[in-house]
This record gives sequence, structure tokens and C-alpha cells, in this order.
Amino acid sequence: MWISAQTWPVLLTGFTLSASLIVAIGAQNTLVLQQGIKREHVGAVVATCATLDVLLMTLGVSGLAASLGQHPAALQALALGGALLLAWYAVSAFRRMGQAESLSADANTATRPVATVLAQTLTLSLLNPHVYLDTVVLVGAVGARQPQGTQAAFLLGAGGASVLWFVLLGYGARALAPLFAKPLAWRVLDGVVGLTMSVLAVSLARQALEGTPL
Repeated sequence: MWISAQTWPVLLTGFTLSASLIVAIGAQNTLVLQQGIKREHVGAVVATCATLDVLLMTLGVSGLAASLGQHPAALQALALGGALLLAWYAVSAFRRMGQAESLSADANTATRPVATVLAQTLTLSLLNPHVYLDTVVLVGAVGARQPQGTQAAFLLGAGGASVLWFVLLGYGARALAPLFAKPLAWRVLDGVVGLTMSVLAVSLARQALEGTPL
């Protein structure tokens, strides 16, 4: 797939949306960071999380595009719902800025079998309803509204952000751990996430109300 002047903005939209959704502190990111600090099956955990994200995003974009492409009103309603969800995430991120959160992991525990670690990874990923809201519903809604022929670029951007984040989090955990043990780091990150999601929410709502693609 060639990246052209038309597809670059779409790729960046996918990358920005996915990056904003994925960096929030949560059980999955905590697990990846813990495994990175302990250097325990890091590659397997990173590959599992990234692969699941890419598959769910692809399912959302392709499924919604195929099923709703002939129903503009339904796609518009879904886009408005996605804008509301983004706005709620933005508000939540801004609220977290006032909370003194930190992220830590114990690097001295015994090494567990890879099957045990992967089972925990799959459980945290697939039993979390926010995973489906973020990847299948929200990313799917935005991706389905991209101009015809540019959805692959959107998925490349969205999937690339997920892969990049998990690789950096897993393999850079030792360096990142001292930083994210400080509540200020999470406050700054939540502020950036909140601002980005606010912009995306306004853009998605405006385009949905206008009945035009993003």
C-alpha cells in the first residue's frame, strides 16, 4: 500500500486515535510494564497484546464498513456515539489529573511459565469491555467513516500505534518505571490524552452532523 497525500491524514488520524486510547493506565498496561521490568516473556506478552488490538481494530473497521456502508443514518448515529464516548474518556482523563496515581511492579518475584503469563494476558485483554469499546466500536466507527480506499491506511496508523506502544512499554519498562512511579508523569500524560480526545470528539461529532467523512 502506497502512502499518498490523501492517505497520510487518514493514517495520522488512526495513529492519534489509537495512541490516545491505549496509553491510559490500566490492567493490561500494568501487566506489560510488570513483565518488562521482570524481563519475563516480554516478547510473548507484547506480541499477544499488539496482535489482539490489530485484529479487533480490523474487525471493527471492516465489519462496520461492510455492514453499515449502505446505511448512512446508522453510521452517523454510531459516529455520534463514538464522539460521546471520546468526550467521556476526555473528561475521565482530566479528572484523573487530580488523582495521585503511580505505577509500580515487583521485579523480584519468581519466573512463571509462559502459558500462565499468556493466560493472564488474554484474560485481562478479552474480558475487559473497554477493549471492545475502544477497538471494535470506537476505532471501527472512525475507520468506517474514512474516504473509500483509505481504510487500510487508517488501520496501518491505528495498528502501528498499538504495536509501537506495547513494544516501547515492554522493552523500555526498566527505563520507564522510575518515571511512571511519579504521579506527576501520569497527570501530564492524562492531560495530553484528554486534550487529544477532546479534539477528536469535536471533529468526529462535527463531521457526523455534516454527513461527511472525516
